[in-house]
Amino acid sequence: MSLDERKLEVLRAIVEDYIATQEPVGSKSLVERHQLRVSSATVRNDMAALEDEGYIHQPHTSAGRVPTDKGYRLFVDRLSTVKPLSPAERRAIQRLLSGAVDLDDIVHRTVRLLAQLTRQVAVVQYPSLARSTVRHLELVMLTPTRLMLVMITNTGRVEQRLVDMPVPLDEEDVLDLRSKINDKLAGCLLSDSPVLIETLVDETPQPMRSAMATLSNVLLDTLIERREERISLAGTANLARGTALDFPGSFGGVLEALEEEVVLLKLIGEVESPTTLRIRIGDENEFEGLRTTSVVSTGYGPGAVVVGGLGVLGPTRMDYPGTIAAVRAVARYVGELLAQN
Repeated sequence: MSLDERKLEVLRAIVEDYIATQEPVGSKSLVERHQLRVSSATVRNDMAALEDEGYIHQPHTSAGRVPTDKGYRLFVDRLSTVKPLSPAERRAIQRLLSGAVDLDDIVHRTVRLLAQLTRQVAVVQYPSLARSTVRHLELVMLTPTRLMLVMITNTGRVEQRLVDMPVPLDEEDVLDLRSKINDKLAGCLLSDSPVLIETLVDETPQPMRSAMATLSNVLLDTLIERREERISLAGTANLARGTALDFPGSFGGVLEALEEEVVLLKLIGEVESPTTLRIRIGDENEFEGLRTTSVVSTGYGPGAVVVGGLGVLGPTRMDYPGTIAAVRAVARYVGELLAQN
C-alpha cells in the first residue's frame, strides 16, 4: 500500500525521536511528544502497518520500534526542510576557514570543522590534480645546471621538483623557458596538459631544445605519476558514541573500511556538481563494512567546478537535516575560499 500522510507523520516522529533518544520508540511516547491528533490505538495501528511495510522494526520483544534503512530512506526522500545552521555555526565556519594560510590548512580545518559540526566522522578529499588547472609555473635557478620547478594549480595545490639540466643556463634562458611553458599551459586542465607539453619541445629553438625536453619530461612525470589522490579524516572517535543498535555486533568493520583510502575516495570523490548531494543509507553502501552507516557527501570547488569531495559518515541513526545543512554549508564556504585564492 502507499503510505498516507498520517503514517508518514508517524514515521517522521519515530525517526526524530530515535535519533534524539537512542531508544526504541513506543506509541505512548509518540502521542505525548508529538501533536499527532490521533489516539494511541490509531498510532499503534499505523506503526503495525509501517512495520509490515518494512519501514520500522522491533529490536526485541516488548520494545518500541526503530527505523529500518528503508524507513530512513523514505524519511530523507520526504524531507521538506533542512535544519538551518545557527548564526553561531555560520560564524564559526567563516572564522575558521577564512584563517587558513594554504591548501593543507584549508583541508585540515575543513575536516575538523565538519567533524565538530556533525559529531560524525568527516572526510575531505584534497583537490584532485586531474580536475585542477595550471595557474602558474615558476622556474627558479639554483645553479646554472639545477632548477626548481614549481607548479601552482587554481586550487592552491603546489607541486615542486628539482631538475638537473643537461646544459648550463643563464637567467635569460630560464626566463625564456618559463615564459614558453606558461604561455602553453596556464589555464589548462591538468588532464589536458600532457598533449600540450609534448608540443613544447618541437616549438623550442634548437639551442634550448634539450633543456625544454628535460623540463617537459619532469612536467609529464609530475602530472602522470603524482596523480595520487589524498584525503583527510577526522572525528573517528565519534563512532564510539554509538550504541549496540547502531553497529550490530561490532564497529570493527567500519574502522577497517575507514583505513582504506580507496574506499573513502569512492564514497566522497564521485560527485560531478557542487549542488549535488549524495546520501547512502545502510545497505546502499557497496562496502560491506559500512552497511551499518550512512554517508552524506557533496562536491566542492570554485564556482560550478568540482575539484574534490567532502562528507561525513556515521550511524544510520544520524541527524539527517542537520548533517545535510552542515555538509552543504561547509562545501559552499570552501568553494568560495578557493575562488578567492
